[in-house]
Amino acid sequence: MITIPIKIEKKNNNINSDNDIFIKTLPPLSIYVHIPWCVSKCPYCDFNSHSKDPSNIDETIFLESLRCDLEQSLALIWNRSIISVFIGGGTPSILSVKTIDKILEMLRTYLKILPNAELTMEVNPGTVDSLKMKGFKESGINRFSIGVQSFDNNNLKKIGRIHDRQDALNSISCAQNLVENVNIDIMFSLPGQTIDNFVNDLNLVKSFNTKHLSIYHLTIEPNTFFSKKLPIDLPAEDTSSDMEDLIESELGEIGMKRYEISAYSKDRFKSIHNVNYWTFGDYLGIGPGAHSKISFHNKIIRQKRIYNPSLWMNKAMKMNNSHIIDSIYISNEELPFEFMLNVLRLKDGVSKQLFKFRTGLSVDIMKEKLNIAYERKLLSKNSEKFIATPLGWKFLNDLQAIFIR
Repeated sequence: MITIPIKIEKKNNNINSDNDIFIKTLPPLSIYVHIPWCVSKCPYCDFNSHSKDPSNIDETIFLESLRCDLEQSLALIWNRSIISVFIGGGTPSILSVKTIDKILEMLRTYLKILPNAELTMEVNPGTVDSLKMKGFKESGINRFSIGVQSFDNNNLKKIGRIHDRQDALNSISCAQNLVENVNIDIMFSLPGQTIDNFVNDLNLVKSFNTKHLSIYHLTIEPNTFFSKKLPIDLPAEDTSSDMEDLIESELGEIGMKRYEISAYSKDRFKSIHNVNYWTFGDYLGIGPGAHSKISFHNKIIRQKRIYNPSLWMNKAMKMNNSHIIDSIYISNEELPFEFMLNVLRLKDGVSKQLFKFRTGLSVDIMKEKLNIAYERKLLSKNSEKFIATPLGWKFLNDLQAIFIR
């Protein structure tokens, strides 16, 4: 029996109860499921991931904790349709096929997942074989995101990956034989990486004729191993810039277009899940450290769950919402920044009407800040769209910062 909580606990004393927004039509809704474990944690990673021997993961308890987490969230999204599911981490492919199957079965039982919904799962090439990948597909996964990062064994070793070149090649081939929609994750500006080395990676990506590519500049994030022990052979800034300049031209040769700051795709293969994020859609996150953004007709809330996997499991199964460490309403003053932080990542921008649709507020609330962005030539004076200029695209952080309250 599914129990629906009828009261949502307000955990922030600064919640604005006088919120006067009105959202006529609620945004599309996605589901994110966080799997917190990896075989080993990469030295550049600042995600909520924890090294653990797969044989020591109690998948039964974890699955039950996810169920409890989801049940306690149902009141927030009751009777809404789901356009996408993303199982991320961490390393989701560290789990057994049986557990992934049960996660998807649970989601189908509790939620209205649309027949054409995008169901993505992240895969580490060092944790799968063809049989396991086939099992994930048979469970309902219709899009794989393969965490390749590089095809060069030396590069992979320097960034702490557990797979090698052959593992990556095998995983991509296997995924493409199973589903049409495959994303490859690639990084650049890696320790010791040269231009020629990076071009080799791009050529391999092109040889697979992949439908989607996510590509990231290695960033040294606080509280990571690399932040404490900086690699001595990071490429010079000019070299990194040259690598970045190569990406668009090289990928254009196989019909891939940049549609988001870190994403390229062929026609029809933009990530439904990620585009929902970037167009200020709604998402419910379950699992340790997962975040949510949920709209109602008169308010928008954000939630954050406990990061520690063991503590999250313990709290989630108490069925009293104690696994949620933050639950706040987004104030009218914060909404312009929240909206612009996301939509300006899209190369083609978004309709100005979307601001009203997603926030319930008039565009006039941003008039002063928009004028600043126009004057600095960071935002295009387009009457129909919010779209960054080439300068704004280059200095995106500066453009987004204008809209901070």
